[in-house]
Amino acid sequence: MNWDDIHDLERRVLKGGEELVLTDELRDTLRVRAAEVALPASATEQALQTDATARVLLEEIARRIREGSLRLGRVLIQANKYQQAGNPEAARRLLEDVLDVEVVPLYRDQAQIRLETLDDE
Repeated sequence: MNWDDIHDLERRVLKGGEELVLTDELRDTLRVRAAEVALPASATEQALQTDATARVLLEEIARRIREGSLRLGRVLIQANKYQQAGNPEAARRLLEDVLDVEVVPLYRDQAQIRLETLDDE
């Protein structure tokens, strides 16, 4: 998944103070990215009505990407440590816990794949 466009918008708009101006292209980008982070289509369409609400949508998309990535990264590192220490059940609990809270499908898939590999090892 390539979220460089969102990272760029986050840097320019949310951190750099650049004004967000909705265009058809930007609407399409935000619509696709919102779906990729499991935001409801109805809420997305509503948010795409004004520049201000689209900015809030951008903030939520960026937040889900950033927080999910950090959460998953920490869990995968810790799960590997548990497994290397001979405690696969602790690794399993960590992965199951992240699946309980994670909403971004890509991150859920990665956690699920890692969980399934515990059974193979």
